[in-house]
Amino acid sequence: MILKSGSGSLRVRVFNAIEDAILNDEYKNGESLNELKISKELGVSRTPVREALMQLELEGLVRTIPNKGAVVVNISEKDIDDIYAIRMKIEGLAAKFCTEKINNDELESLEKIVELQEFFLSKNDTEQIWRLDGDFHKIIYNASGSRPLRFILTNFHNYIRHARDISVHTEGRAEKTVSEHRAILDAIKNNDADLAELLTARHINNAKENLISRISQKSKK
Repeated sequence: MILKSGSGSLRVRVFNAIEDAILNDEYKNGESLNELKISKELGVSRTPVREALMQLELEGLVRTIPNKGAVVVNISEKDIDDIYAIRMKIEGLAAKFCTEKINNDELESLEKIVELQEFFLSKNDTEQIWRLDGDFHKIIYNASGSRPLRFILTNFHNYIRHARDISVHTEGRAEKTVSEHRAILDAIKNNDADLAELLTARHINNAKENLISRISQKSKK
């Protein structure tokens, strides 16, 4: 677990470090999170660790058990299903707002991302495709002009980051993702807000179905 440097407060950086460790499976389901041990590992006092654990409990990643303290709670299949159902609605709305408000610089950035994804697809470099996937959606969030939407969607992406990583190597998913991004971009360029909303919701649903299928396959092994 690493405490990253940055402009954020110590409490935020400690929270991010513990959250990353949970989402990256450094801590397993049901494992106890000892305040003293974590504070020594990160080189901080117990106060920001305690505050971070309280925030993680609000997010559902940690649960406090009497006489045991804070323990890790894995994200369930139902959690993922619920999050994607909400994302379909909100990301679709973000794409609609984006189509109505996007500026030329943001549109050029989206175009470059999709072109890069298409290039990396030809090279079968899926890691680069998935790295750019987050950038594609972040530009749409920002171009939507809605701070509440951006805040909610950023948290959702963090919440399912580890679960989402399970699906990145699924055969054929990278190609479909790039194709879906191109279709969304074309709708935005054509100022078709309703189509951009529909295609984005469909894109999120496809990602969910792929992820659930992948998790199911892994659980059977």
